[in-house]
Amino acid sequence: MNIPADLKYTKDHEWVKIDGDVAIVGITDFAQKELGDIVYVEVDTLDQTLDRDEVFGTVEAVKTVSDLFLPLSGEIIEFNESLETTPETVNSDPYGDGWMVKVKISNPAEESELLTSDQYKELIGA
Repeated sequence: MNIPADLKYTKDHEWVKIDGDVAIVGITDFAQKELGDIVYVEVDTLDQTLDRDEVFGTVEAVKTVSDLFLPLSGEIIEFNESLETTPETVNSDPYGDGWMVKVKISNPAEESELLTSDQYKELIGA
């Protein structure tokens, strides 16, 4: 299972890469494997400011639909529009081209509440 050490994680299986005051967010390799073949990604919160743990979108797989939870409070400033036509990228490259949103972080202190890769491995029993 791929769990990059340079990322942060949530108990809801999102990953976060922080670059200054912007966070890039996606779902983990574990999450995409659990969901199976992803057929649709919906994010209708572009340009909205949300609190941490609020739903920012959904990911639909063949068998289920799952909410996506924002790992850090902030404004959704970008959606990975390529997922509209190729949502399966989340399966094939969850930490790269399968990213979902970019967030302008409004409360940097929340970063300390994210999980390290080791803590996330422990959470999922990896």
